[in-house]
Amino acid sequence: MNVNHSNTTMTEPACKITDEICLPDTNLPRVVIIGGGFAGLALVEKLKHKEMQVVLFDKNNFHQFQPLFYQVATSALEPDSIVFPFRKQINGYKNVLFRLAEVEEIQPSTNTIITNKGSLHFDYLVLATGTTTNFFGLDNVESHSLGMKDIRDSLNIRHMMLQNLEQAAITCDEKERDALTNFVIVGGGPAGVEMAGALAEFCKYILPKDYPEYPSSIMNIYLIEAIDELLSTMSEKASSQTLKYLKDLDVKVLLNESVSDYDGSVVTTKSGKTILAKNLIWTAGVKGQFPKGIDEKHVVKGNRLKTDLFLKVEGYENIFAIGDIAALISEDTPKGHPQVAQAAIQQGKYLGNSILNILNNKPIKPFEYKDKGSLATVGKRKAVADLGKFKFAGYFAWLLWSIVHLMSISGFRNKLMVGFNWVVSYFTYEKSNRLIIRNFKPNSSTNNIKN
Repeated sequence: MNVNHSNTTMTEPACKITDEICLPDTNLPRVVIIGGGFAGLALVEKLKHKEMQVVLFDKNNFHQFQPLFYQVATSALEPDSIVFPFRKQINGYKNVLFRLAEVEEIQPSTNTIITNKGSLHFDYLVLATGTTTNFFGLDNVESHSLGMKDIRDSLNIRHMMLQNLEQAAITCDEKERDALTNFVIVGGGPAGVEMAGALAEFCKYILPKDYPEYPSSIMNIYLIEAIDELLSTMSEKASSQTLKYLKDLDVKVLLNESVSDYDGSVVTTKSGKTILAKNLIWTAGVKGQFPKGIDEKHVVKGNRLKTDLFLKVEGYENIFAIGDIAALISEDTPKGHPQVAQAAIQQGKYLGNSILNILNNKPIKPFEYKDKGSLATVGKRKAVADLGKFKFAGYFAWLLWSIVHLMSISGFRNKLMVGFNWVVSYFTYEKSNRLIIRNFKPNSSTNNIKN
């Protein structure tokens, strides 16, 4: 649908089902944003109530707070406490529209996107499509393990864990019981470290109460990292302290080790080690995801889109990339900016200001990332923090981590739910969401459907 310059209203028309996405007619410039993650929503916030039509596309109808996926996976939180409906988010934003659709192709020559629900014309296009799990070509590992890049992944991990623990209480086969109660986490970044810590606390405080049939020592947790340190993007102090915390929680950390194969029961490493386990959680890497139509010569390592200093995708005048998908390659950032929430949010805010300046014929400045520091938690009351020159660990770091994450969650109700769960857990170590609400079947497409 082309921009109609004869009508300035933004009211919803009576639509017929056609090949085009139905939108209100407008003579305002149209900005299409694909992806409602941290970057996409930060951009929406900057463009709300401005003289333009903003259309947000996402394949889900909700925003996901990814930093707390591991808490859903380990029964500490329910999924609805860390997701927030887009339509509730944009309620009252007269110039912002949401459409539930998956964008399949971009046609830059005609300024058109093709979705699974129809096509749409744009004046400016912003790709904020984020990343997906990267298994680095290990097909067997991909088939039998679970990533943690979607709220459904977190639910699948929770159901897999609880079902396997229940089965372990039933079986009399000791080898089978070992496999069912052993957990392998691949990747020593923040997601892997936080997952390992949460599982270790589940083993220490929940397992003895729920499963008196066998000792908690039967549940072994392995964390495998390919290089010689954990949290490689943080300081050496944070890395060494994290390793100590995990060892204190009886997590078996394997450094300088990588997984080469997994058949659903046995994990094989490159050095020849084997680990019997029916639970493998992959947090070892991500790769960009975006619709087809972008020239491959503008795609760099990690399947990210190379941008100029203004976050414009190289080779295009009105297509931008922000968040994890964007790779601003420069002398200062030869690998692009870190794929973290704070970078995504800063890029979203920056691009919002840039688009407004472009429309008003004002100059724009290059994007500058301001690193506000890094935080990672390793269980309750244990965390590490790198805040500029200040590097510390322990209770205060954990308290800071908790405050930052709680304030970053969308919606007052969600903040209240998460805060309440954390207070209860703080005093009791209780994880009250140990419910199997649907059967998890390995390698089944139904696992992606939340019932």
